[in-house]
Amino acid sequence: MSRIDPKGVAPASGEDGSLYAARQKVYPKAVNGPVRRAKWAILATCLALYYLVPWLRWDRGPGMPDQAVLVDIANARIFLLWIEIWPQEIYFLTGLLVMAAIGLFAVTSLFGRVWCGFACPQTVWTDLFMWVERRIEGDRNARMKLDAAPMTRGKALRKAAKHAAWLAIAAATGGAWIMYFQDAPTVTRAILTGGASLETYVFFGLFTATTYTLAGWAREQVCTYMCPWPRFQAAMLDENSLVVSYRGWRGEPRGKAKAEGIGDCVDCRGCVHVCPTGIDIRDGQQLECIGCGLCIDACDDVMRKLNRPTGLIAFETLANLAASEAATAQVAPGPVRQVCGMKARQPVRLSRPRTWLYAGVLGAVAAVMLGAFLLRPTATLAVLRDRAPIFVRLSDGSIRNAYTLKLENRTRPDAALALVLDAPEGFRLLVQDSTADAEARPLLTLRQDGITQWRALVTAPAGARLPESTPVRFRLLDAAGNTVLAERSVFLAPK
Repeated sequence: MSRIDPKGVAPASGEDGSLYAARQKVYPKAVNGPVRRAKWAILATCLALYYLVPWLRWDRGPGMPDQAVLVDIANARIFLLWIEIWPQEIYFLTGLLVMAAIGLFAVTSLFGRVWCGFACPQTVWTDLFMWVERRIEGDRNARMKLDAAPMTRGKALRKAAKHAAWLAIAAATGGAWIMYFQDAPTVTRAILTGGASLETYVFFGLFTATTYTLAGWAREQVCTYMCPWPRFQAAMLDENSLVVSYRGWRGEPRGKAKAEGIGDCVDCRGCVHVCPTGIDIRDGQQLECIGCGLCIDACDDVMRKLNRPTGLIAFETLANLAASEAATAQVAPGPVRQVCGMKARQPVRLSRPRTWLYAGVLGAVAAVMLGAFLLRPTATLAVLRDRAPIFVRLSDGSIRNAYTLKLENRTRPDAALALVLDAPEGFRLLVQDSTADAEARPLLTLRQDGITQWRALVTAPAGARLPESTPVRFRLLDAAGNTVLAERSVFLAPK
């Protein structure tokens, strides 16, 4: 079994040369400060949105679901307030995912892994689970002592209470996820009374188990080993990105607070003890760092107690770290070095080619998405010609082709439109099970907020000299005679 270093981080390989090292549990310590308060605010906002959004109502009229946000798999529809996304419009979701990815790239290039440290679901639920753990088992030292103690009745009760609370949160999380796909009040009642479908219980159990496992047990291992983002986030960063950094030019050499000739870092390891992934930020940028900034609060608290300036650990750019390091290379530790190092810093450059590139791409994608959404039709017509047989010769010698007309109506009221055929003279149109208007044109009804399907038969007169393929066009006219929908096809005849 390989050894774990004192920081609580497993080395890359064991002493025996193996690539496996057993995990040593990380015991993050509670901390207070501006960063921690910001994290609590974001956590509360994210959880409130996740749990409450399925319960919001939106009146869409009779016969329509009144849930504001709903992925209606049964009716193949996604409802987002007043917006409806149909299956053939899945490209809108693709566009939103592209925008989210570009936005994440842009934010990372500016501020490092703030998404990972503040808003990532893994971070949010892990924070919530650790808060519950502290409330039941105590802070860092108490939890370490409890885990090291032999099993007693008190320890068993604490552990049972913690895991019961975790399971309750995980169940609420899994249930809330199901509510995005089924009506929230209905599915909640069905789950609690045993009336839900087998599929509902399977997915409810799946999301409950994954939440409990990832937030309660895996924790930092998800960020370190399972998540791909740390592997390529370095490509998004540059020397002007604001990332959580240790100002070594000010803190080194480390030593006791009252010792002579040392920097501001007193090696209290407070930054290590609060880190949710168990790393030492003083070792520089690391793959495991999620950029949560809790080490900033811990270090600032120590600096205030020592009557020293805060900011030994801060959101800083590599360019400023290098400039401060160069400016203080020949300056002894103390207030003068602090002044020289901070004076050498330059204002953070948020506007630079990389950020403008991301902003331009994001704006272009957003413009395309908005244009496509505003110009999308409220009704569509699709004409599908039968492929087997491609034509039929009737007893009188005429040639017939069959077509399937699919009409999609995305508006609320029903509509009846007249169908006309643009084709060579003598062609006849018949639509099965349809009525006719005063001009004997077939009337096709577009079902309210749905899809209707009609069977159309086109017949060419006997003896007509036809090419192998003749273009035809189907048009739907409103009461005023205006063309509402049109679709082209072909009429096939024997060679």
